[in-house]
Amino acid sequence: MRDLLSTTLARGPSLLAALTVLLTCLPSGQGNPGAAVHVTMADVASAALIAVAAACLAGGRPRLPQRALVLAPLALAVTAATLTSADALTSMPGYLRYLQVFVLIPLAVLVTLREKEDAWLVGGALVAAAAVQGAVGCYQALTATGASYGGERVRAVGTFGALDVMGMATVVSYGLIILFALGLTLRGRPRIAALAGSGLLAVPLVLSLSRGTWLALLCAVLVMLVRYGARSAARVVLVASAGAVVLVFGFGVGSDTIGQRLASITSSISQPDQSVSDRYSLWQTAGAMWQHHPLTGVGPRRFAELRDSYAPTRLSSGSDTDDPVNGFQRQPLLSPHNMYLLVLSEQGVLGLAAFVFFFGALLLWTSMRRGVVVAGLLTWQMVDFAYSDIGGAPTLVMAVMLGLALTWATDGWPR
Repeated sequence: MRDLLSTTLARGPSLLAALTVLLTCLPSGQGNPGAAVHVTMADVASAALIAVAAACLAGGRPRLPQRALVLAPLALAVTAATLTSADALTSMPGYLRYLQVFVLIPLAVLVTLREKEDAWLVGGALVAAAAVQGAVGCYQALTATGASYGGERVRAVGTFGALDVMGMATVVSYGLIILFALGLTLRGRPRIAALAGSGLLAVPLVLSLSRGTWLALLCAVLVMLVRYGARSAARVVLVASAGAVVLVFGFGVGSDTIGQRLASITSSISQPDQSVSDRYSLWQTAGAMWQHHPLTGVGPRRFAELRDSYAPTRLSSGSDTDDPVNGFQRQPLLSPHNMYLLVLSEQGVLGLAAFVFFFGALLLWTSMRRGVVVAGLLTWQMVDFAYSDIGGAPTLVMAVMLGLALTWATDGWPR
């Protein structure tokens, strides 16, 4: 018992990172998408993680690697955008959230992950969260208790609900990529277990009906295969894909709806539906904001405030959401659903340059090492950002994931 207690205390800081991930699985209940501030239990855990990391740094251990300075441009750019905002009070919550997600949590993870066991603990929490969300999502699709799609509540959204329709797909994608990477690198029974797990997680990902996450996962898998070696990895992909196809289509779980969603990917350019048309309009709106505020943007959280001043007339007033918890709601379109354009419109060219520099540096450093899982996670995130932006509890999971990637890229824990 004493050894167990000492081990737990030694893993304390990394336990906070794992707890941040796991607490995002708590049901969010009814939400207000327009609320400026919404603090969850996962936010509290992340604040504790940041505080512990700050105490460690104040005590002089550990010393930060020089590559951690890649976070500095992110902090400087969003600070400049906030200071030059015409409404700094409105921008302040967005400023704090951006610092929390892209600077403070990744830095805290870098500080608190000291050994391989810490990384395994946090990675295991990511997989566990994916498993929980996936199980809830499959139940929703089977029992028609998920988010509404085509007039039926068959869309898997996990515990995040219809107000955060991308949340479950994001968390499940992280877990799937980790397990798939393990399936590439391990041997024997552990490989079979990892591949079986990735195949199972593919089911709720398909049932999420999220076209953007499907495309992001395809790109991530391709990158991991190239890094590992395509010939030997082809058999792994074949087995995992066959299992997922059998589970989804063999049992007829929403096969018609999934087929329609797949077909809509190719028609989204030539014959865009209303959601795609709105997204194009929002992208145009973000570009117009940037043209009027090119250097530092309009300020964090001001896209929603200024949207109607720049939006084309064809933009809808909102999108309809429906689930058993929140009921039917008309959800306002508060962001361009493209992280790069959101940063460009709210932080200008300085913010986008810092953002691209951060992810570019992580990818470069990862390419210099044999990091299959980190390469997959970063690829997925960068592709997904072309279709989505940050928001809700899953954003904290992403922040922890970025901390893992930063730790790996900077060689932050002993080997």
